[in-house]
Amino acid sequence: MSIGLGIFLFVVGAILTFALNVQTDWIDLDLVGYLLMGAGIVVTIIGIALLVRRRQSITTVRSDVDPATGTRVDQRATETDPLP
Repeated sequence: MSIGLGIFLFVVGAILTFALNVQTDWIDLDLVGYLLMGAGIVVTIIGIALLVRRRQSITTVRSDVDPATGTRVDQRATETDPLP
């Protein structure tokens, strides 16, 4: 979701900066466009960082000795964060 929002902000900012030739007295559309493009880049980078962080997994290995038979028992468990 945040990656898509970042791309959307960047595209809207690029349109305001490069595609429109409208002059207004009360707002500078080029500055607004550059600000939106900067915000889009920041939101995209944060979204990618959160996506990479979410995909990490933890593997736990336990080794025990069964008292009845005296054999070694290995247990493996892997935990991953579920995707929303």
